[in-house]
Amino acid sequence: MPFKTKTTYYMLLFVIFGGYLIFGVSENIKGPALPEMQSELVLSDGTLGLLLAINSFGFLLACTYSSWLIAKIGTKVTSILTFLLMAISGVCIFYSTNFASLVGAYFLLYIGNGMLEISLAIIAARLFTKNTGTMLNLSHFFYGLGSTVAPIIAAQMMGWEWNATELGWRGMYMIMLALSVLPIIPVILSKFPEEETEETEDQTSFKKLMKDPIAWLIVFALTMGVTTELGIAAWLVNYLVKVSDWGISAASSMLSIFFFSFMLARLLLGPVTDKFGYARSIIVFSIFAGVFSLIPIFAGGSTAILFAIAGFGVGPIYPTMMALLAKKYTKGTDSAITFTVVMVGIGGVITNLLIGYIIEGVTQLSFGTTLKESNQIGMQAGYVFIAITAIFCAWATYEIHRRLKKAGNVL
Repeated sequence: MPFKTKTTYYMLLFVIFGGYLIFGVSENIKGPALPEMQSELVLSDGTLGLLLAINSFGFLLACTYSSWLIAKIGTKVTSILTFLLMAISGVCIFYSTNFASLVGAYFLLYIGNGMLEISLAIIAARLFTKNTGTMLNLSHFFYGLGSTVAPIIAAQMMGWEWNATELGWRGMYMIMLALSVLPIIPVILSKFPEEETEETEDQTSFKKLMKDPIAWLIVFALTMGVTTELGIAAWLVNYLVKVSDWGISAASSMLSIFFFSFMLARLLLGPVTDKFGYARSIIVFSIFAGVFSLIPIFAGGSTAILFAIAGFGVGPIYPTMMALLAKKYTKGTDSAITFTVVMVGIGGVITNLLIGYIIEGVTQLSFGTTLKESNQIGMQAGYVFIAITAIFCAWATYEIHRRLKKAGNVL
């Protein structure tokens, strides 16, 4: 490999790994912040679910145009705009004073996250043509690393004092998201690979995807897997605080242990997926995640560590499915990624709404003797839904495997 090409490769690795690290931080500092937001702004669980759904819509909106934007202005400029947008959103969150302004600021953040998701996925798909499962899991390991440290640092930072005033969730968001400007340096120094396909080929492959049942099964399976991942990230701290009466710091630590398991799985299990098969691996991972998320709900607080251990199953689902996607659709990969992420974004809007309103709906049915007890039952119902989405992911992936095997194309 020529020195110039090798240098380019390592710079792009730095962009991908650094990008996923920031991505993990930006998405998962919300765990410790949500209970404080909810309390300060007096938000119901349904309204909190609505906030997360609107965020998912912002993510979805960004996914619909990011591939087009990359084609028009290039991956480098798009990446710079993305990181700047995420940093600006932190300032907007700091100055948000009510639910409406918070929605706008969060929406901006998730626009940035959506652009980052598409950019990193496209760069990785073009770069990792060999050992795809291993390299994608390694890339997403850095997302897990950011996700692991984010809740602990965020919880501690919220308690910092500045001029005798607590930093709180607003100040924490502004400081943490300011880190988004750091990856701009390697982005500027890197030379990005471009896809050598014509627009007509892209459009044709997109139309084919719309008619391909396996493409829709991938969308459904990935939607369920992402719902499990983001549902745990958003609701685990709240669940432990309200159901198990844990403090914010202890609950945030449990979320960090979840992401440590999540991160470790991505670091270690990538080579396993390449050898065992992507579809079969996802089936095993999903069942593991679902079962280990369900047990503590019914067994009680003494088994809460199983919530964290479920991360070993949740972690590899997304990158392994993206590896399957890249191998299944070797022509028009950009279109396949865009189609899948957009559709998963739509599913994310729906499932985020469902989680919030399941919690609120079950709470309002007043199964408990007090409002607190009813809310605890509501939280348990919402978390059961999160766990079951992992089982749905396993079922859909089994169907993908069955169809691919029938066609003689096992992945």
